[in-house]
Amino acid sequence: MGPVFVLRNATQPDGAFLADMLVEAANWRAQGARPKHEILTGSEHRRYVAGWMRPGDTGVIAEVGGEPIGAAWYRLLPRNDPGFGYVDIGVPELIIGVRPIWRAHGVGRGLLTALCARAQEAGYARLSLSVERGNYATTLYRSEGFAVTHRAHGRDTMVKRLR
Repeated sequence: MGPVFVLRNATQPDGAFLADMLVEAANWRAQGARPKHEILTGSEHRRYVAGWMRPGDTGVIAEVGGEPIGAAWYRLLPRNDPGFGYVDIGVPELIIGVRPIWRAHGVGRGLLTALCARAQEAGYARLSLSVERGNYATTLYRSEGFAVTHRAHGRDTMVKRLR
């Protein structure tokens, strides 16, 4: 059994690590990976980390030995600047990224369940996310109660009812 990871709440200084995890999430396929600067300067991804930690932003960081290995966070995006998984006003969109070496070790599930609990505690009724078709993480999302609500452009929008 390998090292056990611990979870902690994300703070404002974690913004740079969240950006790294956004890149990991966008580059889930080993082939065709896009450069970090290209992902982080494109408006379609930048909206998920720009100005972190604004009111309503909530996140969880997984660490081993004090080193961050993964993150999950959500933010509310406006109707006039929606994310890939936007479903409605008042429904936060979740983003999750785990360092490749730590994938398939329970880190993503731990992050996901902790973040869903925080969203429920904050009074949200639903959480949404977007996943590219073919991404193995879809199995995790389904097993944690997310269901596909919309399919377009090779992506699935998934929603979990929290209450």
